[in-house]
Amino acid sequence: MAEPDDKELIQQVAGGNERAFLALYDRYAAQVHALTLHILSDPMLAEEATQDTFLKLWSRARLYSAERGPVLVWLLTITRRTALDRLRLEARRPTLSTADDPDDFWRVIPDSKTTSEESRWRTLYLAVQSLTPDYRQVIELAYYQGLSQSEIAEELGWPLGTVKTRMRSAMEQLRRVWGNP
Repeated sequence: MAEPDDKELIQQVAGGNERAFLALYDRYAAQVHALTLHILSDPMLAEEATQDTFLKLWSRARLYSAERGPVLVWLLTITRRTALDRLRLEARRPTLSTADDPDDFWRVIPDSKTTSEESRWRTLYLAVQSLTPDYRQVIELAYYQGLSQSEIAEELGWPLGTVKTRMRSAMEQLRRVWGNP
C-alpha cells in the first residue's frame, strides 16, 4: 500500500489522527530541527522549538490550505516563527554566518530520499550563499534573526535607506537566481 501524501496526512491530523501526525513527524522532524538549530544555535533550545512546532502542527492542522503551498513550506514557516519567538524570549542573537563557514547546516538534513522539494530548498541555500556579503548579511539578519530593517540598520551601523536598498536588491537577485517554483 502506498504511503499517503502530505495533504492526506494533514487532513487526517486535522481530524485528530495520531498515526498521521506521527507519520508527518517522522517525515519532517529532522528538517524542522535543522532549521531551529540553525536559527537558535543552541541544541536544547532547538529541541524545544522543534517540539513546539509539532505541537502547533497538531493544534493548527485544520488551518492548512493547499492553495497556499506544500505542507513542508507551511511547516517550515511555523518552524521559523517558533524559533524566532524562542529567540526573542531568550533575548539572544545567533552569530551571523560568514563566507568561510562550512555547510554544516545542510549536512544535518538527512538525504535518505532526496525529493524535488528538498532539492529546491538546497538551491535556495546556494542562491543565498551566492549573494555578495552585504546582501547575504541583510537577508540573514532579516530571515534568521527576525530583525526589522530599522534594527538591521542599527545593528550594522548603516543608514536605513542603505539597508532598504540592499534588501530590495538582494531579494531581486534571489528571484532571478532562484526563480519561481
